[in-house]
Amino acid sequence: MTEEIIISGFGGQGVLSMGKIIAYSALMKGLEVSWMPAYGPEQRGGTANVTVIVSTERISSPILSTFDTAIILNQPSLDKFEPLIKPGGTLIYDGYGISHPPTRKDISIYEIAAMDAAAEMGNPKGFNMVVLGGLLKLRQFISVEHVLKALRKTLPERHHHLIPANEEALRRGMEIIRERQND
Repeated sequence: MTEEIIISGFGGQGVLSMGKIIAYSALMKGLEVSWMPAYGPEQRGGTANVTVIVSTERISSPILSTFDTAIILNQPSLDKFEPLIKPGGTLIYDGYGISHPPTRKDISIYEIAAMDAAAEMGNPKGFNMVVLGGLLKLRQFISVEHVLKALRKTLPERHHHLIPANEEALRRGMEIIRERQND
């Protein structure tokens, strides 16, 4: 099993954190992992992306030109990465930052209203965890339990009181992700 993922959006949306959480969670499960962030000089507000590879086999290179799964959180990222998803792959997007929805017919497209869900929960910083919950529902190479274990290991202890809110956001994302029907 190998899952090659790109996560892309504006700085400040938790893109790099989401990739790091996936990577740590997979490590906790004993999988091979590569985590490679990329962002411009404006980490907040500029476009950021992270490539994560999770595999049961050794990973030969962290550099990818196509992806199994893309999590897209803004229009510039959709424009750049939609063409790079492998046929049969998966695109997950939050419609909040998208003005022209995805058009590919040879991939599975899922929409998740993560921005709205995070606001409804009174946890706007939980946006990325809602999105991550959607991924966990579709791709079961890691579980909520692996994510929570990784958070306990990686978050400073002073932030451990946030873990229940993160779990709630993950589970909300698993509930609200919806496949968009190709017309």
